[in-house]
Amino acid sequence: MKTRNRGGLIVAGLAVIIAGGAIAAGGSFLAGQSASVPADVFRIPVHGVIERGLAPFIARGLREAGRAGARAAILDIETPGGRVDAAQFIVDAIKDSPVPVYAFVNRRAFSAGALIAIATRDVWMRPGSVMGAATPVTGEGQKAPEKIVSAMRSEMRALAEDRGLDPRIAEAMVDEDVEIEGVVERGKLLTLTTEEAVRVGYAREVADWDALLAALDLEGAAVHEMRVNWAESLVRFLTHPAVAPLLLSIGMLGIIIEFKTPAFGLAGLAGLGALSLFFGGHWLVGLAGLEELMLLGAGLILLGIEAFVLPGFGIAGFAGLLAVGSSIYLSMVSSLSTAADMGLAAGVIALAGVVVVVVGWALIRAIPGSGRFARSGLLLEDATTREEGYSSSVARAELMGATGEAVTDLRPSGTVQIGDDRIDVVAESMFISAGTKVRVLRYDGTSYVVRAVPQTTVRD
Repeated sequence: MKTRNRGGLIVAGLAVIIAGGAIAAGGSFLAGQSASVPADVFRIPVHGVIERGLAPFIARGLREAGRAGARAAILDIETPGGRVDAAQFIVDAIKDSPVPVYAFVNRRAFSAGALIAIATRDVWMRPGSVMGAATPVTGEGQKAPEKIVSAMRSEMRALAEDRGLDPRIAEAMVDEDVEIEGVVERGKLLTLTTEEAVRVGYAREVADWDALLAALDLEGAAVHEMRVNWAESLVRFLTHPAVAPLLLSIGMLGIIIEFKTPAFGLAGLAGLGALSLFFGGHWLVGLAGLEELMLLGAGLILLGIEAFVLPGFGIAGFAGLLAVGSSIYLSMVSSLSTAADMGLAAGVIALAGVVVVVVGWALIRAIPGSGRFARSGLLLEDATTREEGYSSSVARAELMGATGEAVTDLRPSGTVQIGDDRIDVVAESMFISAGTKVRVLRYDGTSYVVRAVPQTTVRD
């Protein structure tokens, strides 16, 4: 058994090292350590949903543009919006960029996309494009609380003031209570078409990409098209709202199953691998840090103590679950997260919990009756009872009703000393501590069942 445990731990360690190596390799890509590309213009796509996995890619593109000494970096925006904290991360990268950053609204810049566009030096829009509708919403699609709306409104206003634009226009994109005569009436959220954006001074119209380069006096400039590398694609996949619950479910299921088995096996390996990928991906996008990893480790240690050292389920187990749950939640939010982002994180954890319960129940119900498992020899398809003449061992009549002392803790299985014999038994209750007097009640065909003998009090 010790050899098996040691081998399983070695395999698990290798799995974690490999996962960590892959994440570390990805981190070097995300850190932008590739060689600078000689180019005058960097074209950086901001396509699809804006989430935390996209933000490091935008930041890398702006850093590479700076190292290359580019004359401009242009964000090619086509997005329905996304996470506010991810957009704020991108806005900070734009402000820190050593090269001028422009926005090219290539059809749509809704919600977080509008925030990013207004943060650039200048906004250029193709005919028929739209920009605005930036009010934050909850995970259920409802308008966020006033506190969140106020913060977003102030952020948009500050960006507009920094560029010398009418701040009321930016506020009206966030709050439908803002009324601007001739632009938007009260009760309607502002979304600007290309013509409207040009009229209020928020954008300039340009026919296409080539026309944009000409307008910026960059006609004929060498253009470098930024592409998402394999590491960034992996991180975006691992942090996707649909994938994160799956990784959490596999991780928690693997750990739970491993605590219920006597040796380390595939369940524990899968659980550790899934949790490594989950935390690794969130670490690379700046959500999970050393604190979250330490909290996760403390939680797993407490759960291990509860499973292998302490009887029943008590304070250590509760504290372990709380620590693991807290580490997962904190790794999905940041100081820039809105209430909607926090609600989404809580929803992901809740969904993972539901998946664990449903899948665990399905495994308990389905695996024992699976013909494939029965044919493999891992499980017995049929049971043979004592009434049919089968017994795994012969019951010793002299042990029936005999008393002895528990040599080990019975959890509920363990060993007792009866006379000169050491007998493997199962406690009728869940736990009996070592040194307790016990009595043999019966033999169930596989083991002896014992019960603690009540202690008598001697009175003077």
